[in-house]
Amino acid sequence: MLLSNSYKGKKVFLTGHTGFKGSWLLTWLHLLGAQIKGYSLAPLLSQQLYSSIKGDELCDSVIANILDAEKLEKEIIDFEPDIIFHLAAQPLVRYSYEEPLDTFNVNAIGTANVLNAVRKLEKPCQVVAITTDKVYYNTESDYAYKETDRLGGYDPYSASKAAAEIIIDSYRNSFFNSKDVAQHSKSIAVARAGNVIGGGDWAKDRIIPDIIRALQNQEPVQVRNPKAIRPWQHVIEPLFGYLLLASKMANDPVQYAGAYNFGPVSDDCWEVQKVVNKAIEVWGGGKFQTPLGDYKAVHEAGILKLDIDKARQQLNWQPVFNAGEAIEKAVLWYKNFTGPNALDLMQKDITHYEQQLLTTQPA
Repeated sequence: MLLSNSYKGKKVFLTGHTGFKGSWLLTWLHLLGAQIKGYSLAPLLSQQLYSSIKGDELCDSVIANILDAEKLEKEIIDFEPDIIFHLAAQPLVRYSYEEPLDTFNVNAIGTANVLNAVRKLEKPCQVVAITTDKVYYNTESDYAYKETDRLGGYDPYSASKAAAEIIIDSYRNSFFNSKDVAQHSKSIAVARAGNVIGGGDWAKDRIIPDIIRALQNQEPVQVRNPKAIRPWQHVIEPLFGYLLLASKMANDPVQYAGAYNFGPVSDDCWEVQKVVNKAIEVWGGGKFQTPLGDYKAVHEAGILKLDIDKARQQLNWQPVFNAGEAIEKAVLWYKNFTGPNALDLMQKDITHYEQQLLTTQPA
């Protein structure tokens, strides 16, 4: 397997392991032979991918709050991880309008809690903190944001993730400075992923889960902002980027201690209505409509794109699937999902992706 030499037998601490992306990363790390400790809240009843794959059998699972700094620190120190992937978050834009304080606490202070625990860790460790494509100050223009562009956030979710980035940068400069890596032996990187889609996501107010629920119930898909443009990508794409980044950090903790965008090429960012039409086509029937009422009551960005040149040049990473292929793979996962076969479906998708990498990634 690709990356197996980097992860076989390694201790990996994974926050947010019960979530959608966390469950996929847990599955991949397990396939790579890593020793995994997960730290997360229990999966929501509406998000049972972790339960479907019997995640407790794939890792040492700790069900606890990222805001419990004392508990988190103890689990990290006791485990002595080689690598930490920090995914735990409040990930929904519209929910952040309902619960802004919870969003800021989880996304900003939760990140500080992880990094503060790493300060107490007396061994080398690479940390990849996952933020979002929405950390950039969005000018609503047809422009692909670079890692060096201004950070910001209109809505509480975006602002909370931008705040997390400032916290990460502060810890990197103050406690994990690259000039002193020989003393602290830590490396901190940030991964900013585009709009991730894939099988097993059941969250509210996400495009693919909303589409699947409507199609399963033979109802019209409700589309709030059909003209909105996003950098859609299959969940496997950024996860490979995270895994690749951490493996390179282990060999060169200074060069790779920075921020990286992971997303599709800028001319492969689709409008929401195009995504919905493609999903309906793959499903084999259905229709969509723009709902009446307060669907525009909260601000959501109209256009968002990422510049991925840094990941291409420094990590040798690039997308394998285009947007159409990503949507097709996601929808087919739900069509084939029966419950007990979730892990098998995920492992097959990961294996297929690894096979595609061998023929599509640059040498």
